[in-house]
Amino acid sequence: MEASVINENLLALSNLKQSIESKKAKLAVIGLGYVGLPVACMFSDAGFDVLGVEIIQERVNKINQGISPIEGKEPGLAELLAKVVNNNKLKATTQYDALTTRDVILIDVETPVDENNIPRYEALRSALNSLAPHLKQHALVIVESTIAPGTMREVVQPILEEKSGKRVNIDFFLGNCPERVMPGKLLSNLCSLSRVVGGNTPQTAETMISLYQHIVQADLDPTDCVTAEIVKTAENAYRDVQIAFANELALICQALDSDVWRVRELVNKSPGRNVHLPGAGVGGHCIPKDPWLLAYGVKDKHVPLHLIPVARHINDHMPIEVAKLLKHALATCKKNLQGSRILVLGYAYLENSDDDRNSPTKTLVDYLQKENAEVIVHDPFISQYKGHVIHLAENAHAVVLMVAHSEYLTIDLERLRTALRLPIFIDGRGVFAHHPLDEEEWIYRCLGKGNNE
Repeated sequence: MEASVINENLLALSNLKQSIESKKAKLAVIGLGYVGLPVACMFSDAGFDVLGVEIIQERVNKINQGISPIEGKEPGLAELLAKVVNNNKLKATTQYDALTTRDVILIDVETPVDENNIPRYEALRSALNSLAPHLKQHALVIVESTIAPGTMREVVQPILEEKSGKRVNIDFFLGNCPERVMPGKLLSNLCSLSRVVGGNTPQTAETMISLYQHIVQADLDPTDCVTAEIVKTAENAYRDVQIAFANELALICQALDSDVWRVRELVNKSPGRNVHLPGAGVGGHCIPKDPWLLAYGVKDKHVPLHLIPVARHINDHMPIEVAKLLKHALATCKKNLQGSRILVLGYAYLENSDDDRNSPTKTLVDYLQKENAEVIVHDPFISQYKGHVIHLAENAHAVVLMVAHSEYLTIDLERLRTALRLPIFIDGRGVFAHHPLDEEEWIYRCLGKGNNE
């Protein structure tokens, strides 16, 4: 590349950085879900003019009315959305042609994997293809979605260049800054957690830092795109492996008539030890698929992978282990799973959230129904499963707790037991592990505790 072109590009990037620092840059966020909506709100509140692009018209309508489409407990989000919409700092649309004046575009769309654990980039490809024809000269495109290592180079850049007719680092700039948020803590996570800022060039990374400094009160570490992609997928793969160990430990303790919750407490007293929480399964948009994204990054590199696939198998299988506890408890009452009426508490993957992506409860429900059990699901945050727990428990043979929603922590156990046909309570999250239900009144089974046969 000629020196004059390089200097021109650096000048354009420098001008963009100044525009960002002065908050004159116009921003856009593609995808107004669990990540994109709070991101758009925070940049709007910081003083930027933000346009949100979302394909679901109903969601766009709600946002433009200042109403959050996200249910569940999200401290501050509804109020912040109402504020920035009222101040005319945030507007949502379904039209990509509105992006022609936007200086910075953030992409926050889902990136799931298919049944063969291959990345499904339909939403990402669609966003890129729709954005490219309307890409402003010298705009900065930042992918915040979690993607397999190499995706920026192999998918994002080629689509943008081909469909826009522009060249990266000359006509537009490109970066990857993976989000680090979880439902229930969206705003606080965006503000307080560090970010890995991957730029296609070091200068791009520095420009990205100037942007994120407006909303992030933590470290912003500049790096390249591949490193950023690896870091995000690796951190969730790490969590998945650690949870898998905790789950396997729970099964060992259960078989040895011990208590994983007490074992975990004592192990973690040793310096440098941090056994994670075992439980009825791992859900959400990140942990069940990010390890596969990390693995996919070396699909053609002949790297032998053992730990990641095994951890995924263990965690995917945990809802079936809960079903085994249920079968054993029913057997003590000479009752089979077939024909039993089972109340399952919690369908979201996380407590006090409406996010049911990759819900372990779905795996459990599918299994129970294949065994010809009648299943009733309750979840206070998902509209189709709302209702009165005690009423739903009437004539059920057992209750299975799959999610530690706060409502379940204070449930009237006496009324619940009276409503049930059989006093069976299966605790898949160890909610009552430290204060087990009265053995004279309940048949209580807890994942990771002995006496479950």
